[in-house]
Amino acid sequence: MVIPAVDVLDGRAVRLVQGDYDRVEVEAGDPLELVRLAASSAPPFVHVVALGAARDGGAPVELAREVVLAAAPVPVQLGGGVRTVEDVAALREAGVARVMIGTAAFGEIPLREFGDVVVAVDVAAGVVRTKGWRESSGLTTREALAHCANAGVTKVLCTSVERDGTRSGPDLDLLREARSLFDGELLAAGGIRDAADVDEVLALGVDGVVVGRAWLDGTLVL
Repeated sequence: MVIPAVDVLDGRAVRLVQGDYDRVEVEAGDPLELVRLAASSAPPFVHVVALGAARDGGAPVELAREVVLAAAPVPVQLGGGVRTVEDVAALREAGVARVMIGTAAFGEIPLREFGDVVVAVDVAAGVVRTKGWRESSGLTTREALAHCANAGVTKVLCTSVERDGTRSGPDLDLLREARSLFDGELLAAGGIRDAADVDEVLALGVDGVVVGRAWLDGTLVL
C-alpha cells in the first residue's frame, strides 16, 4: 500500500530535508487542503505528522480533529508529540485511527501500556533518533525492533532519516534488515522518488510505503 504524508509545522504543510527544522524544502500551504487532496485518491490512510509537537512534545489534539474531518471517510494515521498513554487516548478520542509514537516508545513508560500503536523507528547512521529526530536513543535498529517485538508491537514505521526529503531513493539495506528482524506490519519511509522505488521496497516484503516529497512534487501519482 502507498500512504500519502502531510507534515505540519506552524500551521503550514511543509517538507523538511533529513528532518532538519532549518531546512524547509517545500512550502505546500494549507495542510487541511492537502489532506483533502491526499484523501481524494482513496488511500488506505492519510499520514500526518505534527512536526512542532514532535520537537516540543504535547499531543496535537486540535490538529487531529481538523485532519480527521478533512480526510473523512479515509482514516488518519497521525503522530508527533505523543509522550504519554493519555496522549494516545486523547488522539483516539479525536478520531485518529492509528496513533504513532516514537520518542515515548523508547522512554520510561513500558511500551505495552500504549496499546495498539504504530511505532516510529527513525534511523540515522544505524541509530534510532527521537524528539523530532534531534536526539539519539542510543539504540541500534536491531535493538529498537527487538524492543518493539518483545512488547507485542504489531506495526512499525521505519524511516531513513538521512534519505528523508532528499529524493535520493530508499535505503534498501535498512529496510531489508528491518524486514528480517520484525514480523509485524512494516511500513517504510524516506527517499521515495517514484513508482519504481515503491516497487523495490514492496519487493522486500515491506507492507506499505509512506510518501511525502514524491507525491507533492508529482513524481509519484497517487
